[in-house]
Amino acid sequence: MDIWLDEEMEHAKARTAAIIGAGPAGLYLLAELLEAGTFRRIDVFEAAPAPFGLVRYGVAPDHPKTRGISRVLAQGFETTEARYFGNVTVGKDVTLEELRRSYDAVAVSTGMRGDRRLNIAGEDLPGSIGASELVAWYTGHPAAPKISLPEHLRTAVVIGAGNVALDIARILARDAESLVPTSMPRAVVDALKASTLRDVHVVARRGPAQAKFTSPELREIGKLDDVDVVIDPACLKLEAEDQAEIDTRRQAKTIVKVTTEWAQRPATDAARRIHFHFWRRPVRILGDTAVAGVELEPTRPGTAGPLHLTAELLIRAIGYRGSPIPGLPFDEATGTVPSDDGRVVDHSGPVAGIYVTGWLRRGPTGVIGTNRPDAAEVAESILADMPDRNAPGGSPEDVELLLASRGADRLTWDDWRRLETYETELGQAQGGDPIVVDDVETVLRVIAHGES
Repeated sequence: MDIWLDEEMEHAKARTAAIIGAGPAGLYLLAELLEAGTFRRIDVFEAAPAPFGLVRYGVAPDHPKTRGISRVLAQGFETTEARYFGNVTVGKDVTLEELRRSYDAVAVSTGMRGDRRLNIAGEDLPGSIGASELVAWYTGHPAAPKISLPEHLRTAVVIGAGNVALDIARILARDAESLVPTSMPRAVVDALKASTLRDVHVVARRGPAQAKFTSPELREIGKLDDVDVVIDPACLKLEAEDQAEIDTRRQAKTIVKVTTEWAQRPATDAARRIHFHFWRRPVRILGDTAVAGVELEPTRPGTAGPLHLTAELLIRAIGYRGSPIPGLPFDEATGTVPSDDGRVVDHSGPVAGIYVTGWLRRGPTGVIGTNRPDAAEVAESILADMPDRNAPGGSPEDVELLLASRGADRLTWDDWRRLETYETELGQAQGGDPIVVDDVETVLRVIAHGES
């Protein structure tokens, strides 16, 4: 009996898992699975050279404290069971099916990089972009298109009433010289320094009481140097539905208070202005060959009539959206992978051995820390399924050989640490935070030659 128990324990300890995506969702799941002690090996695959997902490529560069959570997320790779496969794209360098044949469990945590659309005329004009594109550019994601701000840019319009909209408005409006000490790539800083932008308009289809801003991010807007905040007091008039929000949500009360204070501020001769337009939505983007403006209509009776804003840049920050992943079911309505307690589900029921966590499971909601309880739930499902799982036909070692045979430029955790040191030295030379390297060629050169 003792021998049988020992064999069972050894078989359980021989389990392996793969996590696709090294953002908060994937790395919180890694921590949960490591703590369980069930797996001899857990491999984390990340398409970008660097880990940490939206902590690195989503959090604004002028929020270094939030980005500091990467130190917590990195702890899993200090163990012998966890391995990092950076710069490896599942679907290109290795297929999902090849991973499923090589690991007992495969968890997908790739998040959402696409944007919801406005579905209005003119949305595809040059100068109309999604928030994820702009954020990926100014945070230095290597796969992000290099954005050229419109020539003679004077006015930008941001559609949205969440923190992403605030981040974008703040980054565009603040003095670019103040971004030099941040992690922002130098080419982006230079582009913002050269910008002639003077006005940023933030457009929300509902009122301040319903906005999804958080208080600290909103208050930052009012503290920007040489920036006026402009709000028409008429759009702050409170109705019964607004009062209900204020009475039940502390955040709503704060937002109404702050925006009311801003509306009473006298204008100055500030170099730039951020305008808030509540109770309006875009109905048409103006322009023939590029964005020239946007037409807004009121969304609440009693609000002034249509408003036309002249603008050269329009950013939609109305929410992220997932994209279909080859080999997985996908819900087009929600932009998520259907699941039950993290187990991927298709038309016939749970798909054995494959799981989903993070935004791709629940949609783009919550903050970074929301991924932790989410990961715990998914880990519980994975661990519960292990006793009944047949061993895969292949192994993680097979995947390593496969990647090598295909010439994939796989980066290890030690490679990432070398890149991290290089970025730190870049930042120290300018007296600031580590500067993100935003192209893969430089990353590979730094790692290959040990540049400093």
